[in-house]
Amino acid sequence: MGSNFKISRRKLLKTGAAFGALSTVSMYPGLSGKALAASDLPDPQSILDDISISKYVRKDYQELYGMADSKPIWDSNKDWIRTVDWEAVRSELAGTTVRFAVGAADAESAAEGLVPFEALSGIKVELVPIPDDSMYDKVLAEFISGSTSFDALQFFSPWMGDFAAPGFLHELDDFADKWKLPLDDFYDTYRLNYGFFNGKMYGIPFDCDIQMVHVRKGYMEKLLGGEVDRVNSIPTYDELIRVSAELNKIEPGVSGVGMMCAPGFWSTYTWEHISAQAGMMLFDENWEPIFNGDAGMKGLEIILELTKNANEGFAGAGWPENRAAWLGGQVATNISWQDSGTQAMRPDQSQIVDDFVTIYEPRIAGGRFAPPNIAGSTSCVAASAQNAEGAFLMLAFLTTASIMAMNEANANGVAPGYKSVLTNSNLQEVSQPAKVWGDSLEHAWCSPRLPGAFPMEQAIGNEINRAVVGQISAREALDNAAAAVRKIMSDNGFYQGNDPVDYAAAAPGLYVGEGKKLPF
Repeated sequence: MGSNFKISRRKLLKTGAAFGALSTVSMYPGLSGKALAASDLPDPQSILDDISISKYVRKDYQELYGMADSKPIWDSNKDWIRTVDWEAVRSELAGTTVRFAVGAADAESAAEGLVPFEALSGIKVELVPIPDDSMYDKVLAEFISGSTSFDALQFFSPWMGDFAAPGFLHELDDFADKWKLPLDDFYDTYRLNYGFFNGKMYGIPFDCDIQMVHVRKGYMEKLLGGEVDRVNSIPTYDELIRVSAELNKIEPGVSGVGMMCAPGFWSTYTWEHISAQAGMMLFDENWEPIFNGDAGMKGLEIILELTKNANEGFAGAGWPENRAAWLGGQVATNISWQDSGTQAMRPDQSQIVDDFVTIYEPRIAGGRFAPPNIAGSTSCVAASAQNAEGAFLMLAFLTTASIMAMNEANANGVAPGYKSVLTNSNLQEVSQPAKVWGDSLEHAWCSPRLPGAFPMEQAIGNEINRAVVGQISAREALDNAAAAVRKIMSDNGFYQGNDPVDYAAAAPGLYVGEGKKLPF
């Protein structure tokens, strides 16, 4: 299930979340295990001062990049924890409790990380551990029962439709207005797709992913006879096909391109990534699948060409295998997530430090510049929450700009979605992809968050994988996938005169680059 996807991307990393860098329990020992009245709590500014680079970012990374509190990687004027009125929070909610559903493997680090929130707010957080491999099923079962054991949860963003459409999630618009959450600081693609459903706010974006193309600098310079130009060295996918074929011969044990074409959603994401550049959309305004048209076919045909130069085992590769090959120096170019760029900078994770660069998305003739916002996760409050407002405040704390910036500095794979973070010049010094990443988000493509979205991703990817391994043709794969998706849509209440998702509400988030000037 999707939970395994997120776990596999984060659990492989040994750095943990930003909070894991500091034993926050020792800072506020009086708070452990209880909620205090507002009058018993420490001064908010003293707590906020400790949520800092020097305390939360790994010491070796601080030394490696000259990070310091005097060189902030966020804008304090946009950082919610530094603008919200904590005294007002305390006066209204100190002494209350929030129950937070987390994957069982994350419970210990989450407990440490939430101690500053408890100190700031006076709200006690009780963690509700849920087995990682059954998160979706367990959460859904509790929602259906009408009696949830949690107030708040973070989950794989394609599940948003499954949980929001039936009314399982609490609307957050009023809380966001009351506590002045800086929604305007989120890039539109994350705000619209991880935060809103049918025009109402149900989530705060958490892990804000995008897929990008990365290249090995030394190999490319040898091929080009000069430096890599992020825009022009590989301007098109036709050129990536040509370059990857040349690089496939450059050194024994090094493949021309790294690709994720395992069955299920891995293949779907690779195909969506490339097809989006050809102008592909998954559905028309009546929610009829249209991805088996010319644009979707173009994307799959490019994949089939690229696989001739791809890493060994690409047809069974997901993110863990792709990450290992890229950071281990076994591929010369790579189609993956943004964190392949940040993690490649870190000597404890990578064998290619200083020998790579993240480029702007290659284009396709007749298509568009549409870097794909794929996967990610969001933070939500249960409709049945006993303390919905406290849950919202806790999630706002966890997703605030400074904490998300320090996650990026720690290269732990939990990605910020804030303009004020990715455009920060100090952050860009410690995150190689950040400049291209931020520019790209102004033109992002994203699949709609629908009921049944994850099974649809699985169905599409299974058919694409069959084409990749030569069992069926590209045309058969996409036609089969369109038929499977239409059935899943029908099973989830579409085409019956009252669709569970209004297309007009979803449409603004599906491609945010319409009419915008390119960044290059």
